[in-house]
Amino acid sequence: MKLVDLLAARSNNQCEICTSTDGLKPYEVPPTSDGTIDDTILICEKCRLQLDKKEELDTTRWNCLTTSMWSEVPAVQVVTWRLLNRLRNESWAAENLDMMYLSDEHLAWAKATGDHENDASVELHRDANGHVLQHGDSVVLVKSLDVKGSTLNAKMGTVVRNIRLVEDNKEQIEGRVEGQLIVILTKYVRRQNG
Repeated sequence: MKLVDLLAARSNNQCEICTSTDGLKPYEVPPTSDGTIDDTILICEKCRLQLDKKEELDTTRWNCLTTSMWSEVPAVQVVTWRLLNRLRNESWAAENLDMMYLSDEHLAWAKATGDHENDASVELHRDANGHVLQHGDSVVLVKSLDVKGSTLNAKMGTVVRNIRLVEDNKEQIEGRVEGQLIVILTKYVRRQNG
């Protein structure tokens, strides 16, 4: 039987964190993940985005952790513990964290990524107006830019389509202007609607 089928049977075809049934996919829990059923959980896209810090944590959504913390699946316990730690400024999360028990082995696994030291804040790529940018968005330059190492001048109002986010720098995106791939600071663009 495939891993996804085993996970679906174990979880009753529901997200093992929030019980949603939409867009379920296996999620290997870092850092000890071997891609086995013991270190993989089945989660929905919304949980994945917030868990991977691709979207800000919605504190009201995570009340489901009060149920998932009692799961008998160690990987679910580890993910729940990490999320409760990120939400520890919420009184309900702090209370649940105090009640939650992890064996020494599972606690070491949960702490291994260092994610428990973070809070609920998420660093996202944002345009000049504060809107969140995603891979594939189109943006408009709000300032004329001279491209370093080139004679190219990207004029204000230029539309840059199908941008890519620079993963390790939330203030930079990549896009093509006049066929040339350039790095653009997010403070000089605004997301194009539609």
